[in-house]
Amino acid sequence: MNPTVAIFRRELASYFATPLAYIFIVIFLVLAGSLTFYLGGFYERGQADLQPFFNFHPWLYLFLIPAVSMRLWSEERKTGSIELLLTLPVTMWQAVFGKFLAAWAFVAIALSLTFPVWITVNYLGSPDNGVIVASYLGSLLMAGAFLAIGACISSTTRNQVIAFILTVLVLFLLLLAGYPLVLDAVSAVFPRVVADAVSQLSFLTHFSAIAKGVIDLRDLLFFALTIACWLYACALVIDLKKAD
Repeated sequence: MNPTVAIFRRELASYFATPLAYIFIVIFLVLAGSLTFYLGGFYERGQADLQPFFNFHPWLYLFLIPAVSMRLWSEERKTGSIELLLTLPVTMWQAVFGKFLAAWAFVAIALSLTFPVWITVNYLGSPDNGVIVASYLGSLLMAGAFLAIGACISSTTRNQVIAFILTVLVLFLLLLAGYPLVLDAVSAVFPRVVADAVSQLSFLTHFSAIAKGVIDLRDLLFFALTIACWLYACALVIDLKKAD
Protein backbone atom coordinates (compact mmCIF):
# COMPACT_ATOMS: atom_id res chain seq x y z
CA MET A 1 0.00 0.00 0.00
CA ASN A 2 1.20 3.51 -0.80
CA PRO A 3 2.63 5.09 2.42
CA THR A 4 0.64 8.30 1.89
CA VAL A 5 -2.60 6.31 1.62
CA ALA A 6 -1.70 4.28 4.72
CA ILE A 7 -1.05 7.42 6.76
CA PHE A 8 -4.21 9.01 5.38
CA ARG A 9 -6.36 6.05 6.42
CA ARG A 10 -4.74 5.81 9.86
CA GLU A 11 -5.16 9.52 10.57
CA LEU A 12 -8.73 9.73 9.28
CA ALA A 13 -9.73 6.72 11.38
CA SER A 14 -8.11 8.31 14.44
CA TYR A 15 -10.43 11.31 14.17
CA PHE A 16 -13.48 9.11 14.65
CA ALA A 17 -11.88 7.00 17.36
CA THR A 18 -12.81 9.63 19.95
CA PRO A 19 -15.98 11.69 20.57
CA LEU A 20 -14.11 14.89 19.67
CA ALA A 21 -14.69 14.37 15.96
CA TYR A 22 -18.44 14.08 16.42
CA ILE A 23 -18.46 17.07 18.75
CA PHE A 24 -16.61 19.11 16.13
CA ILE A 25 -19.06 18.13 13.40
CA VAL A 26 -22.10 18.88 15.58
CA ILE A 27 -20.71 22.28 16.59
CA PHE A 28 -19.93 23.13 12.97
CA LEU A 29 -23.39 22.14 11.75
CA VAL A 30 -25.21 23.95 14.58
CA LEU A 31 -23.20 27.14 14.15
CA ALA A 32 -23.50 27.09 10.35
CA GLY A 33 -27.26 26.62 10.54
CA SER A 34 -27.80 29.15 13.33
CA LEU A 35 -25.70 31.86 11.66
CA THR A 36 -27.41 31.28 8.31
CA PHE A 37 -31.02 31.26 9.45
CA TYR A 38 -30.82 33.79 12.29
CA LEU A 39 -27.94 36.24 11.91
CA GLY A 40 -27.81 35.81 8.13
CA GLY A 41 -31.52 36.59 7.69
CA PHE A 42 -32.00 33.66 5.34
CA TYR A 43 -35.80 33.97 5.21
CA GLU A 44 -35.98 37.76 5.52
CA ARG A 45 -33.84 38.27 2.41
CA GLY A 46 -36.49 36.70 0.19
CA GLN A 47 -33.86 35.36 -2.21
CA ALA A 48 -33.24 31.76 -3.17
CA ASP A 49 -29.47 31.56 -2.64
CA LEU A 50 -26.96 30.47 -0.01
CA GLN A 51 -25.00 33.68 0.22
CA PRO A 52 -25.68 34.10 3.98
CA PHE A 53 -24.55 30.51 4.53
CA PHE A 54 -21.19 30.90 2.79
CA ASN A 55 -20.53 34.42 4.09
CA PHE A 56 -19.97 32.97 7.55
CA HIS A 57 -17.61 30.17 6.47
CA PRO A 58 -14.35 32.15 6.76
CA TRP A 59 -15.24 33.14 10.33
CA LEU A 60 -16.42 29.64 11.26
CA TYR A 61 -13.17 28.20 9.95
CA LEU A 62 -11.18 30.82 11.86
CA PHE A 63 -11.76 28.87 15.07
CA LEU A 64 -12.84 25.41 13.97
CA ILE A 65 -9.99 24.67 11.57
CA PRO A 66 -7.26 25.49 14.15
CA ALA A 67 -9.06 23.11 16.52
CA VAL A 68 -8.54 20.35 13.96
CA SER A 69 -5.01 21.27 12.87
CA MET A 70 -3.51 21.93 16.31
CA ARG A 71 -3.09 18.22 16.99
CA LEU A 72 -1.60 17.26 13.62
CA TRP A 73 2.04 17.52 14.70
CA SER A 74 1.98 18.96 18.22
CA GLU A 75 0.59 15.71 19.59
CA GLU A 76 3.14 13.65 17.66
CA ARG A 77 5.99 15.73 19.09
CA LYS A 78 4.60 15.74 22.62
CA THR A 79 4.16 11.96 22.78
CA GLY A 80 7.38 11.27 20.91
CA SER A 81 5.56 9.23 18.27
CA ILE A 82 6.99 11.51 15.57
CA GLU A 83 10.32 9.67 15.86
CA LEU A 84 8.55 6.35 15.29
CA LEU A 85 6.62 7.77 12.34
CA LEU A 86 9.76 9.08 10.68
CA THR A 87 11.64 5.79 11.13
CA LEU A 88 9.02 4.01 9.03
CA PRO A 89 9.69 3.57 5.29
CA VAL A 90 7.98 6.85 4.42
CA THR A 91 9.38 10.14 3.17
CA MET A 92 8.84 13.40 4.98
CA TRP A 93 6.53 14.58 2.21
CA GLN A 94 4.44 11.43 2.37
CA ALA A 95 3.94 11.86 6.12
CA VAL A 96 3.08 15.56 5.84
CA PHE A 97 0.77 15.10 2.86
CA GLY A 98 -0.95 12.03 4.31
CA LYS A 99 -1.79 13.74 7.60
CA PHE A 100 -2.92 16.90 5.78
CA LEU A 101 -5.20 14.97 3.43
CA ALA A 102 -6.80 13.15 6.36
CA ALA A 103 -7.58 16.44 8.12
CA TRP A 104 -8.90 17.91 4.87
CA ALA A 105 -11.10 14.88 4.26
CA PHE A 106 -12.47 15.18 7.79
CA VAL A 107 -13.43 18.82 7.19
CA ALA A 108 -14.90 17.85 3.80
CA ILE A 109 -17.14 15.30 5.55
CA ALA A 110 -18.34 17.99 7.97
CA LEU A 111 -18.96 20.38 5.06
CA SER A 112 -20.86 17.75 3.06
CA LEU A 113 -23.24 17.22 5.98
CA THR A 114 -24.60 20.74 5.43
CA PHE A 115 -26.49 19.42 2.37
CA PRO A 116 -29.90 19.91 4.10
CA VAL A 117 -29.36 23.67 3.73
CA TRP A 118 -28.89 23.18 -0.01
CA ILE A 119 -32.04 21.04 -0.16
CA THR A 120 -33.94 23.68 1.81
CA VAL A 121 -33.08 26.52 -0.56
CA ASN A 122 -34.08 24.38 -3.56
CA TYR A 123 -37.36 23.54 -1.87
CA LEU A 124 -38.11 27.21 -1.21
CA GLY A 125 -37.10 28.54 -4.60
CA SER A 126 -35.01 28.08 -7.73
CA PRO A 127 -31.42 28.96 -6.85
CA ASP A 128 -28.47 28.98 -9.21
CA ASN A 129 -27.01 25.59 -8.24
CA GLY A 130 -23.90 26.28 -10.29
CA VAL A 131 -23.05 29.16 -7.96
CA ILE A 132 -23.71 26.94 -4.94
CA VAL A 133 -21.37 24.24 -6.27
CA ALA A 134 -18.68 26.87 -6.89
CA SER A 135 -19.19 28.20 -3.36
CA TYR A 136 -18.75 24.73 -1.88
CA LEU A 137 -15.56 24.32 -3.91
CA GLY A 138 -14.26 27.69 -2.69
CA SER A 139 -15.12 26.80 0.90
CA LEU A 140 -13.30 23.47 0.65
CA LEU A 141 -10.23 25.11 -0.90
CA MET A 142 -10.19 27.77 1.79
CA ALA A 143 -10.45 25.08 4.48
CA GLY A 144 -7.49 23.28 2.89
CA ALA A 145 -5.40 26.45 2.92
CA PHE A 146 -6.33 27.08 6.57
CA LEU A 147 -5.36 23.50 7.43
CA ALA A 148 -1.98 23.81 5.68
CA ILE A 149 -1.20 26.90 7.73
CA GLY A 150 -2.39 25.19 10.89
CA ALA A 151 -0.28 22.10 10.14
CA CYS A 152 2.84 24.21 9.71
CA ILE A 153 2.25 26.08 12.97
CA SER A 154 1.43 22.82 14.76
CA SER A 155 4.82 21.45 13.71
CA THR A 156 6.62 24.28 15.54
CA THR A 157 5.42 23.44 19.06
CA ARG A 158 4.55 20.56 21.36
CA ASN A 159 1.74 22.57 22.96
CA GLN A 160 -1.62 22.23 21.19
CA VAL A 161 -3.06 25.33 22.88
CA ILE A 162 -0.18 27.47 21.61
CA ALA A 163 -0.63 25.97 18.13
CA PHE A 164 -4.34 26.83 18.26
CA ILE A 165 -3.81 30.44 19.37
CA LEU A 166 -1.03 31.13 16.84
CA THR A 167 -3.07 29.63 14.00
CA VAL A 168 -6.11 31.74 14.88
CA LEU A 169 -3.93 34.85 14.97
CA VAL A 170 -2.30 34.19 11.59
CA LEU A 171 -5.62 33.31 9.93
CA PHE A 172 -7.30 36.38 11.42
CA LEU A 173 -4.63 38.66 9.97
CA LEU A 174 -4.93 37.01 6.56
CA LEU A 175 -8.71 37.37 6.62
CA LEU A 176 -8.54 40.95 7.83
CA ALA A 177 -6.27 41.86 4.90
CA GLY A 178 -9.25 41.58 2.56
CA TYR A 179 -11.74 43.46 4.70
CA PRO A 180 -12.99 46.65 2.97
CA LEU A 181 -12.22 48.80 6.04
CA VAL A 182 -8.57 47.67 6.01
CA LEU A 183 -8.21 48.06 2.24
CA ASP A 184 -9.69 51.57 2.37
CA ALA A 185 -7.25 52.52 5.13
CA VAL A 186 -4.29 51.15 3.15
CA SER A 187 -5.46 52.94 -0.01
CA ALA A 188 -5.63 56.23 1.90
CA VAL A 189 -1.96 55.99 2.94
CA PHE A 190 -0.28 53.97 0.19
CA PRO A 191 -0.58 53.82 -3.60
CA ARG A 192 -3.41 51.73 -5.00
CA VAL A 193 -0.97 49.02 -6.08
CA VAL A 194 -0.10 48.37 -2.42
CA ALA A 195 -3.77 47.97 -1.50
CA ASP A 196 -4.23 45.56 -4.42
CA ALA A 197 -1.23 43.53 -3.24
CA VAL A 198 -2.64 43.36 0.29
CA SER A 199 -6.04 42.26 -0.98
CA GLN A 200 -4.43 39.47 -3.03
CA LEU A 201 -3.00 38.02 0.19
CA SER A 202 -6.45 37.74 1.72
CA PHE A 203 -8.53 34.60 1.77
CA LEU A 204 -11.68 36.73 1.77
CA THR A 205 -10.83 38.27 -1.62
CA HIS A 206 -10.34 34.94 -3.38
CA PHE A 207 -13.13 33.08 -1.61
CA SER A 208 -15.65 35.86 -2.28
CA ALA A 209 -14.84 35.74 -6.00
CA ILE A 210 -15.45 31.98 -6.19
CA ALA A 211 -18.57 32.25 -4.01
CA LYS A 212 -20.07 34.52 -6.68
CA GLY A 213 -19.83 31.65 -9.14
CA VAL A 214 -16.75 32.97 -10.91
CA ILE A 215 -14.08 30.24 -10.92
CA ASP A 216 -10.96 32.16 -11.92
CA LEU A 217 -7.68 30.33 -12.45
CA ARG A 218 -5.92 32.98 -10.34
CA ASP A 219 -8.07 32.18 -7.32
CA LEU A 220 -7.52 28.44 -7.73
CA LEU A 221 -3.77 29.01 -8.04
CA PHE A 222 -3.80 31.16 -4.91
CA PHE A 223 -5.27 28.37 -2.80
CA ALA A 224 -3.11 25.69 -4.45
CA LEU A 225 0.09 27.67 -3.92
CA THR A 226 -0.89 28.56 -0.36
CA ILE A 227 -1.40 24.88 0.47
CA ALA A 228 1.83 23.82 -1.26
CA CYS A 229 4.00 26.54 0.31
CA TRP A 230 2.76 26.02 3.85
CA LEU A 231 3.06 22.23 3.59
CA TYR A 232 6.60 22.65 2.28
CA ALA A 233 7.35 24.92 5.23
CA CYS A 234 5.81 22.30 7.52
CA ALA A 235 8.11 19.60 6.14
CA LEU A 236 11.14 21.87 6.62
CA VAL A 237 10.19 22.63 10.24
CA ILE A 238 9.68 18.95 11.06
CA ASP A 239 13.02 18.09 9.49
CA LEU A 240 14.75 20.78 11.55
CA LYS A 241 13.05 19.82 14.79
CA LYS A 242 12.94 16.04 14.50
CA ALA A 243 16.01 15.74 16.68
CA ASP A 244 14.55 17.94 19.45
